Amino acid sequence: MATTPSRMIFVNLPVRDLKRSVEFFTKLGFTFNPQFTDEKATCMIINEQAFVMLLVEEFFKGFTQNQICDTRTHTEGLFALSAGSRAEVDDLVNRAIAAGGKHAAKPQDHGFMYGWSFYDLDGHHWEVSWMDPATIAKQ
Repeated sequence: MATTPSRMIFVNLPVRDLKRSVEFFTKLGFTFNPQFTDEKATCMIINEQAFVMLLVEEFFKGFTQNQICDTRTHTEGLFALSAGSRAEVDDLVNRAIAAGGKHAAKPQDHGFMYGWSFYDLDGHHWEVSWMDPATIAKQ
């Protein structure tokens, strides 16, 4: 069986107000790597292998020739975060709403999997989900 090499992932998202976005995600419990933070960008730490680079829109435009997605009318992607429990899903989404985010959809309960979602301050769609580990072990 071939092994898959371990890779890190950096998702890059444009933001209108970097300071405001940092405050928003800090309220959700995320931290930032100061080594990759300046007035144009910051590196939000998801875990040791996954990061979200929040880039001021003008800086972001330097990495693409395409237009930036208007998140008020279009979805650029769904960014999914795992949670350790159903309560953690609810807690993270409720903190996002309290910090100024908006609900993206109603909670979805599939028994073995539970999820809820929110839009951040720039309209990026975040899914938070929990999957019953007993169900995963059976597969």
